[in-house]
Amino acid sequence: MALIGHFKAEPTEYILAYRNGNIFRQGIGRTFWYWKPSTSIVSIPTSTVDALFVLNEKSNDFQTVTLQGQITYRITAPETIAQLLNFTIDPQTHDYLSDDPTKLDQRIINVVQTYARKELQQLSLEEALRSAETLERTILTQLQAEQTLTTMGIACVSLFFTSIKSTAEMMKALEAEYREALQKRADQAIYSRRAEAVEQERQIKQNELSTAVDLEQRRQELVDLEGENAQKQAEFEAEATRTQLVPFQSLDTRLVMALAFRSFADNAQKIGNLTITSEILEQLLNGRTQQA
Repeated sequence: MALIGHFKAEPTEYILAYRNGNIFRQGIGRTFWYWKPSTSIVSIPTSTVDALFVLNEKSNDFQTVTLQGQITYRITAPETIAQLLNFTIDPQTHDYLSDDPTKLDQRIINVVQTYARKELQQLSLEEALRSAETLERTILTQLQAEQTLTTMGIACVSLFFTSIKSTAEMMKALEAEYREALQKRADQAIYSRRAEAVEQERQIKQNELSTAVDLEQRRQELVDLEGENAQKQAEFEAEATRTQLVPFQSLDTRLVMALAFRSFADNAQKIGNLTITSEILEQLLNGRTQQA
């Protein structure tokens, strides 16, 4: 079995190579030969690390809130974290020899949970369900200022909540409440449209009625005016006729008759048949004589 090995790190690995407890190689992406019996290699990732989490907390109205999300962080002080947790790897497989790297994820998630609990205790269930972005910004700002993480050399890059929900029963209750509210709004919209249509129809009928009344009033005025004009015209014609007959009142009946027959003769083409009996002549002559 070969006692000398060759190690090649990835560009995102910060390497601390120990021999008999002393560092003999250190840096990012180091490549070197080492003596297997007395060498141990620590590999600290310098790239960002994603840690998934599911948290169960309570809102200020004592309702269960489940937060599911992801915290992304980066190790900025590899030497510091190497003194706190065991990141020793198998040089051949690059697998960690302890579960400390996963413990680091849990430590960061615990801090996330502490701040999430604090924020949720100030919100009602409905507010929490609608406040994903606000919670992300607030908690991330607090994480970036957290002294414990800064001392460990941890920098939080981003925080996302992929899901914020309550229990199935509570979600159904909220959904039912919102469905009722939406249905009420829909019904109100229908009622408003109907009321508006009725109002418009009423206004149309009112306008039609007003127009009809106006027309009737004008027609009545026209009839009255026509009647007055007809009456005046009849009066004028009657007066004209009386004026025309005044000269004939002093004339002899026979002369009047002669003038009448003369007028008949002048308008003979307009007269179809004209019958004057002896009785008519006698009555006219007698009437004239009696008047005299």
